[in-house]
Amino acid sequence: MEGDCLSCMKYLMFLFNFFIFLGGACLLGLGIWVIVDPTGFREIVAANPLLFTGAYIMLAMGAMLFLLGFLGCCGAIRENKCLLLFFFMFILLIFLAELSAAILAFIFRENLTREFFTKELKKHYQRNNDTDVFSSTWNSVMITFACCGVNGPEDFEAIPPYSSLEKATPEACCQREIQSREGMFVNKEACLLGSERFQNRQGCYTVILNSFETYVYLAGALAIGVLAIELFAMIFAMCLFRGIQ
Repeated sequence: MEGDCLSCMKYLMFLFNFFIFLGGACLLGLGIWVIVDPTGFREIVAANPLLFTGAYIMLAMGAMLFLLGFLGCCGAIRENKCLLLFFFMFILLIFLAELSAAILAFIFRENLTREFFTKELKKHYQRNNDTDVFSSTWNSVMITFACCGVNGPEDFEAIPPYSSLEKATPEACCQREIQSREGMFVNKEACLLGSERFQNRQGCYTVILNSFETYVYLAGALAIGVLAIELFAMIFAMCLFRGIQ
């Protein structure tokens, strides 16, 4: 009976580590996609030190989970106590780090409010000055998502033009035939003169929130699932470690 129990524990351990292996592969792929994606995310990530750091943390965590899942599978199948102990210690560190990151994200979530982004936009945005990273990033976001400002074009009324030739509405808010920097304007002159017909009137906060709402919940569910799998994997690792003679 004890041998059957140990064998069952071994294969359950292998199964949990296989899921950790897959989770690590997903995080690794997602991190690589965010960093190299050509549709505007790369510019956004590069311009924001917090996002830049977060993308590479995701990449590192994915690589570590990928490696640990592989080691856990090997340790379970070969019944190697050193590999199992190594796996347990590192998966514990990762579990605590992920838990801390989740708690910090919950605490500082107020920094992602509409008011915060509106304040930052009015403080740092320099319209069509592409030499400024903040302005260039915002222009890329507005072009990519066909939106204007945080709440709408009215956000730019309090922002002085970068030069005397510029209008109140930035070029990035004008409608294009194709939503990219290379896309032709529908009617640039009318847009810059204030014609709402040729402007993107919807704010970027609402557009981006609606675009990523499903993915945020999916990412949250995935994170909870990964934490649960890691917890069970640690329990099975210790049980298997103690059961090996």
